Amino acid sequence: MHNRARYLIFFQYIGTKYRGAVKVPPHQLGKKGVQDHLEDAIQRLRPVNPVSLSVSSRTDTGVHALSNSAHFDLQRKNDKLPFTEDILVQALNFHLGTEQIRITRAHRVPYDFHARFRAQSRTYVYRIALGISHHSLLPLTDWDLCWSLRNTEIPFWELTFTSKSFLYKQVRRMTGALVAVGQGLLSVPQLKKILEARDSLAYPQGMAAPAHGLFLTRVDYRDTDLQLSPQLSEELLTSTRNSKD
Repeated sequence: MHNRARYLIFFQYIGTKYRGAVKVPPHQLGKKGVQDHLEDAIQRLRPVNPVSLSVSSRTDTGVHALSNSAHFDLQRKNDKLPFTEDILVQALNFHLGTEQIRITRAHRVPYDFHARFRAQSRTYVYRIALGISHHSLLPLTDWDLCWSLRNTEIPFWELTFTSKSFLYKQVRRMTGALVAVGQGLLSVPQLKKILEARDSLAYPQGMAAPAHGLFLTRVDYRDTDLQLSPQLSEELLTSTRNSKD
């Protein structure tokens, strides 16, 4: 029996201490990416095959995720059956230890499934705390999880953006532009001119919203893309039964 399995995992993280979602090149010292820690956890499951994670959405340094996703292949030693989805989640979370990264769920998917290219949409939420005279007045849980603005009356905003894909820093730039218009730093005609330019170089430097207020909240797929063939479904059922014996 072929015992290599492809899994789609959904995971969340507080991005403050990580250099973005994807792997950091070996020659760069300092903070690691979320992918580095996930691959370390997968490697501790002692797979036969090399560990290679394909992340669906490349969040920047300091950006958080309530639900990002990735796929990887895993083949166990000695012809052992593939891990069940629940056991895989538990094992990876155990090996992640105290990292601010957690796997929320896993799906065994077809061998041609790709987490990035099969994604139908991605949703981001940008959180803005308003009327805060100083960030230290925010609740501790929100300290690095929103953009605090002064001298405004409304206490809290959440801006939601959904699309199949986004350009580099697109959500942060859109948010920054909206805030700049509201503060009178950018006029509506100026904003229209920037949009019509269709050039990232036309965007004013330093206007993008900070990373720590941005959350990737979901990555959606078609149910049909996640469905296994009848043969793989039977294999998964057998694996589940054996894990309970």
